[in-house]
Amino acid sequence: MRGAGVCYMPRKIIPYNSKLKELAKKLRNDSTLGEILLWKELNNKQMYGYDFHRQKPLLNYIVDFYCYELNLVIEIDGQYHNHEEQDQADLLRDKELGNYDLTILRFTEQEVRKDMINVLRVIEHHILEQGLKSSNNGNL
Repeated sequence: MRGAGVCYMPRKIIPYNSKLKELAKKLRNDSTLGEILLWKELNNKQMYGYDFHRQKPLLNYIVDFYCYELNLVIEIDGQYHNHEEQDQADLLRDKELGNYDLTILRFTEQEVRKDMINVLRVIEHHILEQGLKSSNNGNL
């Protein structure tokens, strides 16, 4: 385990399109290697005790990983994300999710496969930063 001391924030309800539930289930069963490898690191509250969900419907999207305690979305971008149309769609998606105070961390499939240590460091840095913000808010 990478640490302890989870600070729970009130859960914010984010609406989702219920028609996406079946597709999310299919995506969980058809995960990419990168998704499988990262899930092995995030599953069972291994990352500082935070609970991550995979292929989670939010709004009209399905995000790769989601932690409601951290308001954090993690996306693993495959090769199709290298196209300008997809970049525009990702920007719109990130903006809409950002309207719910969600932070989106993006990694490429190759980063996850070849450089997991640094991917985990970025996630850990975000978690520790959130913990400091939460601690400081409690002291005001």
